[in-house]
Amino acid sequence: KNASKRRPFRPAIMVSALKTWATQEKNGLKDFAVAQCKVAVVLAVAHFGNTWEPSYPRNDNHNPSMFWLVNGLLAVATFMTWTWKASSAGRSGGGSPRVIMLGREQTEEWKGWMQWAFIFYHYYRVYYVYNEIRVFVSAYVWMTGFGNFLYFDKKADFSVERFVSMILRINYFPLLLSLFLTVPLELYYVVPLHTTGFVVTMITCYLGYQMEHKLGWSYWKSRTFAMGMSLLAHVLFYETPAVNFLLLFSKEYHFRFQSDKYSAWMGMACGLLWGKIGEYMQWAHGFENDQRRRIASVVQFSVGVGLIAFWYCLFGHIQDKFAYNPVHPYVFVFAVIGFLLVRNSTRYLTECHSSVLEFLGRHTLETYVLQFHLFMSHNVQFIPIIIPGADANGSATIRFCNMLLCGSVFLTMAVWARKITVATQMSVVDLVKNLRGTVDTSITAVVPQQTGEGNQLSDGKEEEVVELTKLEGGMVNDISSKSID
Repeated sequence: KNASKRRPFRPAIMVSALKTWATQEKNGLKDFAVAQCKVAVVLAVAHFGNTWEPSYPRNDNHNPSMFWLVNGLLAVATFMTWTWKASSAGRSGGGSPRVIMLGREQTEEWKGWMQWAFIFYHYYRVYYVYNEIRVFVSAYVWMTGFGNFLYFDKKADFSVERFVSMILRINYFPLLLSLFLTVPLELYYVVPLHTTGFVVTMITCYLGYQMEHKLGWSYWKSRTFAMGMSLLAHVLFYETPAVNFLLLFSKEYHFRFQSDKYSAWMGMACGLLWGKIGEYMQWAHGFENDQRRRIASVVQFSVGVGLIAFWYCLFGHIQDKFAYNPVHPYVFVFAVIGFLLVRNSTRYLTECHSSVLEFLGRHTLETYVLQFHLFMSHNVQFIPIIIPGADANGSATIRFCNMLLCGSVFLTMAVWARKITVATQMSVVDLVKNLRGTVDTSITAVVPQQTGEGNQLSDGKEEEVVELTKLEGGMVNDISSKSID
């Protein structure tokens, strides 16, 4: 839609566009330069934290009791910040209030508690929840396929601006950390996982869009074809020797990509069916029939619990991670769908969220990469000692206070890093728009406001797409001495 408004490529026009961007009051060269100065400070703090001494080996910090204690404290914070917002009518303002499953706030909340769990899984070395943490990481990659599918399917925005915006959001800060701290990017393996998930989703949606608008296919025929071709490409790569191509990069990538080889695709599949799921939610939990709503809640809750139990009893209970890992890519989705069914089993639950978990969920990319250098140190292998006596043999109280102090610095830097990344993202996207001469594009705001639309993608859900890649995840496997676990 922007093609007719795009300038021809001429050096003089490009110079003029650069001058225009450089003199912009907002999202121009000034904002970009300020953001780079600020990120330099964050990188310096990360380097300082990563090399901090004294410290002690993280394996000496094995403490399941503390892991459950901090999760209990999070549960208390969740209860204290539980917020209810009544369902509202759709964008048109008419009709019955919409029952929204997995709205923006709930999505951020979901990311928030999962992020908390695996950061403290790293910190306290709770080995026996390995399989659950694997599910959490796969849920993040699932969200990448799911959220981006909804965006592209609704907006049909396959612009350069959108691509640049998302690539920056996912890669900008992790790449700077990797370069400045001389850390292999595979330490932040979720970053390439989500980048690949985004690109694959964009290509899949573009193929479906072209089939519908160029060949005149119906919506379902074009999307089913695109999803089928995407699945075929996944199978031909991951289920054949072609997957060994990843060994050219590292054994770590070879393992990580295979662990989540279908996660983004499954997210896309759920996104394709989301309209139908929205219709079900409105029928089951709407305002027309109280008896039906009660029955639907019981059935939905029971099915969700059953799916989680199915995953755990058949696969999740396996203690040997080398036995569990090969089946994980095919079965994690049972736990994910089960959780979504339980979490949205009543209309009240769809209308509620925890603001503290939502806050944590908005910063998952930054907390993911900075945990290795500020909350822990020496690329996640050691625990920094700030308070004297907080070593491996110190008292539990002093060690807990030491953790809180490190966590405060860590979270503060993560929040700041996110603001810097968004400022950079907006400035660069504006530069691209000036260079291309695109007057109108859907990438006009990085943080749109949410509306109350139900089974369609709301403006709030569009920002979810930016934040879903938010990647944010982190899992562990002792593949090499450089692995996080």
